[in-house]
This record gives sequence, structure tokens and C-alpha cells, in this order.
Amino acid sequence: MHMELVTAWRPSVPGIAEVFHAHFVDHAYPPHVHDAWTLLIVDEGAIRFDLDRHHRGAAGASVTLLPPDVPHDGRAATGDGFRKRVLYLDTTVLDAGLAGAAVDRPGVDDPLLRQRIHQLHLALDAPGEELEAESRLTLIRDRLQGHFDRHATPGPPARGVAGGLRELLDARTREGITLVEAAALLGCHPGHLVRSFTATFGLPPHRYLVGRRVEQARRLLLSGRRPADVAAEVGFHDQSHLHRHFVRHVGVTPARYAAHGGVPKTLPSAR
Repeated sequence: MHMELVTAWRPSVPGIAEVFHAHFVDHAYPPHVHDAWTLLIVDEGAIRFDLDRHHRGAAGASVTLLPPDVPHDGRAATGDGFRKRVLYLDTTVLDAGLAGAAVDRPGVDDPLLRQRIHQLHLALDAPGEELEAESRLTLIRDRLQGHFDRHATPGPPARGVAGGLRELLDARTREGITLVEAAALLGCHPGHLVRSFTATFGLPPHRYLVGRRVEQARRLLLSGRRPADVAAEVGFHDQSHLHRHFVRHVGVTPARYAAHGGVPKTLPSAR
């Protein structure tokens, strides 16, 4: 049995939704999406992941940028596992037009960019250094823009019934919606709705909804809310329902994740 560790907090720095550090050996992320940009560096080992149904990897000196709302998974590339540091950046930080380029080329070999990201993590880990962190984030944003701008293409808008269902799921994350109701609202058959959504977004509607609920739970837990309250607020049936999906998506229990919300703290995962 491997000891795997997670550190998570929400800094008071505009543009950064969450800081997430992890050491994983056996944990494998299921396909999911984030509502934020994912800026990732790997300190030890290597990661394999599928992004929008394409095989990718992250390791060494490279920097990885994953766009919002694009399905991906993740697991260790070797039996030794990996250590990673992640910044979840608000969608206001980077232009939406960069999403297509980030899907095509998520990895960037740029030692200066990686060093700046490392320095930003150090600043975020030091109380009272918010101005330094904000300044470093600005430099990182500009360098990322420079890397991806030349490949940027406007992302295609979500069209048809698949886009309509995603809008319904985003608007009704807590209460949910049945396929029969959604199909009636969108004027199609439930089976066609599921097939269209899965083909368009890379995962079925129920997995998309669970991922959205986990994302909302992370934010609430880091703001100091109790797991039992969070479960009901984001739409899980009860705390055990939240627990099961949260561990699968994040690699640590909601209670441990929330134990020191708002400050850097290493948390052992549930094994």
C-alpha cells in the first residue's frame, strides 16, 4: 500500500481558483472536465493522460496547459508514480480562443516558464506574498499567451442538442434533470440526446454532471464548508455519495480535503 499525499488550498490571489499539489502512485483519474484552465508541472515521475480522446503525457521540464470543459483523465506513466503541482486558473486569465491550441499542443517545453510557475507556487505557499504571486501570475499569463497565440483558433460553439443539454446541466447542477425532461425541452429522443452529447463532449451526460458537482464541492470545501452540507448543496444524494465520487475524482476524501481549507496543508489520501 502506497502513501499518497494531497495539498489543496484557495489563495487570495485574483485569477487563481485553487492550488493543488499531489503525490500519486496508484490513483487514476476518471474522464472529467474542469471549469477552469489547468496549469500543471510534474516534479517527479511522469503522467499519461487522454485529452479530448488523444493520448498525451507530462513529465520533466515541460509545462502542461489543459483548457476548460475538455474531457481528460490521468494516471502514472510508471509504477513509481508522480508528484505534480497544479494551478486552476479562472477563465478570465486566458483567452478562450487558446483552447483549441491547448488541445492540440498541451505541452510546452519552456524552462523559463516552468521556473516562473515554480516561483509562483513558492509565493503562494508564503503568507503575505499575495502581491508577488499576482505579479508572477501576470508574467506567466503573458508567456502562455505568447506560446499559444500563434496556434489559436476560435473554438467551435456548442451547437444543437448536445450544447443545449450542457446548458441545462450547467444551469441545474444541483437539482439535476432527467433525460426524458431534457429531451422534451430540446425536442429530440433521449437516446439521440445521449449519443450526441457523448460524441460532442467526449463523455456521457451523467459523468459530466458528476464532474461539475465535484468541481463545485472542491470550491465549497476550501471555503470552509462541512462535507455534509456541501453534499446537499451541490446535488449529491448524501455525504457517502459525495465521498465516493470525490475520492475517485480527487484522490482524497472530502473531509481530509476540507480539514485545512484556505491554508497549505498536506493531506493523506484515502487508501
